[in-house]
Amino acid sequence: QVLLVESGGGLVQAGGSLNLSCAVSGLAFSTDVMGWFRQTPGKEREFVAAIWWGGRSTYYGASVKGRFTISRDSAKNTVYLQMNSLKPEDTATYYCAGRRGDHIYYIRPTEYDYWGRGTQVTVSS
Repeated sequence: QVLLVESGGGLVQAGGSLNLSCAVSGLAFSTDVMGWFRQTPGKEREFVAAIWWGGRSTYYGASVKGRFTISRDSAKNTVYLQMNSLKPEDTATYYCAGRRGDHIYYIRPTEYDYWGRGTQVTVSS
């Protein structure tokens, strides 16, 4: 059974930082892709970042590139999203997602098979 559990969300002022975590179980780290998405009410789920366990390759959405960093710790079975220089428009529920794959360019929510329940990030101005 695949289980993804996010944590680390909260309230932060604009310009601040947060580090989200996603505890992963049930996926083969050497062949799987992990992604972060975000969603606000009434909008579609937006791709944020992806990492390929095997190659350590990463890929970012245009709105977060240069400010967010995705990483993973295989020993802890955890994926992280370090978010710096946060803006009010980063406010959203952030979701961790996973799938089998051999590259990192999976940017549509429908391409992922496994999802966490989300963690709320609120950035005040």
